[in-house]
Amino acid sequence: MIRLLNGDALAMLRTLPSESVHCVVTSPPYWGLRDYGVAGQIGLEQSLGQHIDALVGVFREVRRVLRKDGTVWLNYGDAYACAPNGRSAADTKVLGNDDRTFRDKPISTVGPIYDPAGGAKGGGPRGENKGAGNGGEALPNGRIVAGGVLKPKDRMLLPARIAIALQEDGWWVRDEIIWHKPNPMPISVRDRTTPAHEMVYLLSKAERYFYDQEAIKEPIAETSKARYAQETLNSQTGGFKQEMYESGLVGQRSRSRRPAEILKTLAGQEKRNRRSVWSLSTKPFSGAHFATFPPDLIRPMILAGCPVGGTVLDPFGGAGTTGLVAQELGRNAILIELSEAYCGIIRKRLNLLPAEIEEALAL
Repeated sequence: MIRLLNGDALAMLRTLPSESVHCVVTSPPYWGLRDYGVAGQIGLEQSLGQHIDALVGVFREVRRVLRKDGTVWLNYGDAYACAPNGRSAADTKVLGNDDRTFRDKPISTVGPIYDPAGGAKGGGPRGENKGAGNGGEALPNGRIVAGGVLKPKDRMLLPARIAIALQEDGWWVRDEIIWHKPNPMPISVRDRTTPAHEMVYLLSKAERYFYDQEAIKEPIAETSKARYAQETLNSQTGGFKQEMYESGLVGQRSRSRRPAEILKTLAGQEKRNRRSVWSLSTKPFSGAHFATFPPDLIRPMILAGCPVGGTVLDPFGGAGTTGLVAQELGRNAILIELSEAYCGIIRKRLNLLPAEIEEALAL
């Protein structure tokens, strides 16, 4: 079952029962990327500090609705500070390219990370910042907030800043996954490399949580399997040990032991633990919302993080890709989307009932 909620993420999250979802897969609006034309939208805050504060507030409510053994898979891309400039998002869409690059700036992203006036426009973390300057300042809860100013052409380190802020707010940051894009947007820059990746962070509420390792294991290379089968393997050194541990054939206490029978068993294995770099090409979506992450990126997140029949939540529904993949995998999904226009796209894409019929059936 797919449930679609049209409204502000924080407000809609407050209507959901505590500990009611198994897994969260989402990609929030990136700061300063574009104006979606909806009042109160996340992503157009006047400072990076305010943007981080807004996301911390949303994910605090996410933590309430997430089960104790639940996980969050958070995708966010980085950018360079600059004033409004570049090719428009509409032009990017016409060309059929991925628009997850910061080319169309509705606001300037150059300036103080936190409002130096002491919170006149929202201030620092959750309204607690009292003017963190270049050196930062201790907040009432003991947290130290990084100050500083983003200069033109500065790499903003957005994913890391957000992950650290969530970590400080109580989340466990359990993994850092690199989404490698083999088909990145070509750029004409001559003084740095072309960006070809985004970050995915795996967050949890507790030290232990649901994670289906088997569901997302990846194939072992044929060359590795051939090496494991060699008669001389027991006297070799090298990387075969890693696959032994990851395949579950050898435990931590057996790291100094390399019995030939275990190595021969390993030669018959087909899978190993999934690595932290995922190479997936971007795929443009022809609908009005074209900043979508590929279904193949979401699939392992849901497989690992949500049991069959469980519920996946996306508080920033966008084009509904999380719901689409959840449907395919036999999971339920709750999608929250601020834009009424995008909700129409989601209903069409996922074959959902119109809002008025959905509401009537709920009565």
